[in-house]
Amino acid sequence: MKILVCISKTPDTTAKIAFTDNNTKFAEAGVQWIINPYDEWYALVRAIELKEKDAATIIHLVTVGGTDAEPIIRKALALGGDEAVRVNLQPTDSYTTASQIAAVAKGGQYDLVLVGKETIDYNGSSVGGIIAEQMDFPYVALATKFELNGSKATINREIEGGEETCEVNLPVVVSCQKGVAEARIPNMRGIMAARTKPLKVIEPASTDQLTTVVNFELPAPKAGVKLVPADQPEELIRLLHEEARII
Repeated sequence: MKILVCISKTPDTTAKIAFTDNNTKFAEAGVQWIINPYDEWYALVRAIELKEKDAATIIHLVTVGGTDAEPIIRKALALGGDEAVRVNLQPTDSYTTASQIAAVAKGGQYDLVLVGKETIDYNGSSVGGIIAEQMDFPYVALATKFELNGSKATINREIEGGEETCEVNLPVVVSCQKGVAEARIPNMRGIMAARTKPLKVIEPASTDQLTTVVNFELPAPKAGVKLVPADQPEELIRLLHEEARII
């Protein structure tokens, strides 16, 4: 079986966020970059678990980005990917990113394409669905459990108010979230092996950019905390009505 795992580069959750060019571009200077956790902890690790059950399984990784994405994809190789492809294009929107990944996937005859449910910077949750549409594959989103029996997958996924169990024949695109697998860290053997694993750089396919960023805006700063003595419930009620606007 061949599995393609999509890997995204995202800012560390502790990074200080700022914007430049009149709030139209993200300021990357000094930012620590990581593998998108949903891609790493769940999509990639579940692929590794499947390979541990069947040594004939092949795991390929794909990312869309410049040379600054290579340390990220090398870490993913250290965790357990067999080889990787980097599409030499700075991603601009989810459609462009998904289209580039679909172009790679179409030539690879993959049985399974795994993505994280979303990236932690844009939280769009759209890349997996666009990939599936362009490849004419079934798509199962928000998977919390993934089991494989031959060419049939059984997938538990979150739906509003509950959980749904799906059965689908391969090939399929699945977006993964917490529950699908347990996070791992690369060991020294994996880190050393990743240095020599194939990392192919390809030029992007011709695609359209459907959306553009008009501007970014930081959330309003948090207001200070007001403490009300326990023996003054009337003051608390007044503050809730007049300042917090809770009626």
